[in-house]
Formats: sequence, structure tokens, C-alpha cells
Amino acid sequence: MTNEKLRLSVGAAPGQRVFAAVVGVLFAGFGTVFVLLPVLADRLLGRLTGFGDPLPSYDEARDLPPGMLPPDLSGGTETTGPGRLIGLCGVPFVLLGLYLVLRVLRTAAWLEGTRASVRGALGTRTVDLATAEVTAGAVAQRIRDESVVRVPTVVARDRGTGRRVTIPLQGMGLATLSPHELRALADAITAGRPTGGRDADAHVLAGQLRTMAGNPLGL
Repeated sequence: MTNEKLRLSVGAAPGQRVFAAVVGVLFAGFGTVFVLLPVLADRLLGRLTGFGDPLPSYDEARDLPPGMLPPDLSGGTETTGPGRLIGLCGVPFVLLGLYLVLRVLRTAAWLEGTRASVRGALGTRTVDLATAEVTAGAVAQRIRDESVVRVPTVVARDRGTGRRVTIPLQGMGLATLSPHELRALADAITAGRPTGGRDADAHVLAGQLRTMAGNPLGL
């Protein structure tokens, strides 16, 4: 067991990354246009109806009643029209697009000794596999033909803080992680861990990982 950083082959394949990034950019672009369009439309409408005319000078406006002064001269504030409020509906599309781009580009996982780190769109979580509560899990994943498959995972929860990380056991374009990565996970889980009591199941899970590593073709 070494403290050398081992990057795990999790996340989307290069082609999937490109596709998801393009979709995210399109969502963000559509949302941005939706937000800006009412503002631009208000300005265009103001010019067409005369509200966009230059403001009168002080000499021209000083004899006007206060109610007829433009907001900039009377001290009032410009109100937000209903059209501009409609533009706020585009904000969720912008946020969704940015989230998709960040998720596909930032998602990663790695081992440093017994510590497993998983990075998502907005942050990174780290758990020590040697002391964490480790169980098996599964996540649903959509593949190219639109069918959904269940990908096995290792779920580790820090017993002290409750922090949890989920490591998928499927690599980029692979049926499972590489044998070297599976063995590294198994070694991290069992390093210094007692074999009895509540830790017995963790040793069973580590044994299953080693079995998967010994049969990468699944035959």
C-alpha cells in the first residue's frame, strides 16, 4: 500500500463528454437568450414608441411639473416591466446547462493510500476506506440505445462525520474498472481493518472486488 495517487477510470467516455458538454452549452445559451430577449425587446419598443428619446436638458426640464419629469431627473427609479420578469424563466436553463458542463468535465475519482476522493460538479468528498463503513450499491445509468443498466458501486460512509462517497465500478468504455484499480480498492478497504464483527462484511466486499479483478472478461 502506497500513498501514490491512483486515478480511477470513472466518468463518461470521451465521446460522451463531448456530447454532454455540447448539450450543456446549448441549454446555457438558450437560457441566456431567453433572459436577454425581453430586455432587448423593451429597449427596442421604447425607441419605437418614443420613450427612448434623449433626455431634455436642465434648462428645458426645469419648468415642467414634477409628474412629467423623466425618472432620471425626478429622482424616481425605473420599474421592471413584466416582460423582463418573464426573462427570469431562462435562468434555470442557464444553471442546468452550466451544471451539465461542470459535471461531465469535473467528475473524477482517485485513491491516495486508503483515502478515496470523488469529485462532482460542485465539490470533492474524501473518505478513508480503511475505517469507513463500506457497502455495495448500484446506480442506474443510461447507455446509447436509451436503455438503462444498473452499475455496481462501492459506497463508503465515514463513521464519524457521515460523509459518503460512491465509487462506480464501471470504467470509461469498460465493463468494470481495470483489475489494478479493483485490487487497489480492495487493499484500501482491508488495510488494518479487523476481520470480525461489523467489519466482516467489508472483507467480503473486498474479496468480491478481487474476484472481479481476476476475471475482467466476466466469463
